[in-house]
Amino acid sequence: MQENLDLFVYDGEWICGVDEAGRGPLAGPVMAAAVILDPEHPIDGLRDSKKLSEARRDVLAEEIKKYALAWSVAECSEQEIDELNILQATMLAMRRAVEGLAITPTLALIDGNRCPVMSIRSEAIVKGDDKVAAISAASILAKTARDHALYQLHLTYPQYALDQHKGYPTALHLERLREHGVAPIHRKSYAPVKALLK
Repeated sequence: MQENLDLFVYDGEWICGVDEAGRGPLAGPVMAAAVILDPEHPIDGLRDSKKLSEARRDVLAEEIKKYALAWSVAECSEQEIDELNILQATMLAMRRAVEGLAITPTLALIDGNRCPVMSIRSEAIVKGDDKVAAISAASILAKTARDHALYQLHLTYPQYALDQHKGYPTALHLERLREHGVAPIHRKSYAPVKALLK
């Protein structure tokens, strides 16, 4: 459970939480979300999206979109990941998410140990997705958006069973990659994919 929901008071600040989803998969984009919560409308049950069921994430995502003061989801494509590397692509997706907010925040709280370069102040918080409500909300939006994107990709590329593993390097995904080869949605800079291209 979150330990420090009141750790960051609003006190004249517009504070957004920022998190990403999809750094590890072999296929699909990396997604990031930014959320400015409304202190007048707290949302019960916010926590690290990985600790929630898919059904619970979907319910919370709708509540976040309804009650947050502002929210934004952005991505970096497979091509951008291959060109920039996954760390830089993740930072870019986070910056795009923050820049996409309808309200310009004064402070961005970033899950993890580093911050993207932005025009506003930012602070990295390790395990922030389970400590700060706004980061938890961003974690949930990023994860649900990415899952939806992978379900859509599954309709075009059903042979890879993306609906089951969401692009992660599971035994099933690796087996289907060997069987069907590399598709445009695969990250060609990732070792298992790169090996098949040789």
